[in-house]
Amino acid sequence: MFLNNWNNLEEMKADFWPSYDDSHKLTNELDGATVLLASYGTPSYEGYAFVLFERDGKLYEVNGSHCSCYGLEGQWEPEETTIEALRHRMDEGKLGKGEWDENPFADKLRKVLDGLSR
Repeated sequence: MFLNNWNNLEEMKADFWPSYDDSHKLTNELDGATVLLASYGTPSYEGYAFVLFERDGKLYEVNGSHCSCYGLEGQWEPEETTIEALRHRMDEGKLGKGEWDENPFADKLRKVLDGLSR
């Protein structure tokens, strides 16, 4: 599921890895993975990104942000996560709420997590 500024995997890869060599590296890193949710919002000369993917039965998230001077280049740093941790950050924090970052995706993420919990 691709949201806000992203419509597909190629757009996501191009924002995190604009060069061919780096994009090829990301393709290899995502080999065997399923992107569950990827969202990128770009309000007023800045950007905020969130990616959730599953590989080998584990969940990983990537977060990135930038001001007007840069992009998401070099910020692809997957971190292992859990359904519980993501739910906690949505319920108790601001993950995906789009209050400041104009990257709302909490409702969609909640549906993805509900599907994984079954």
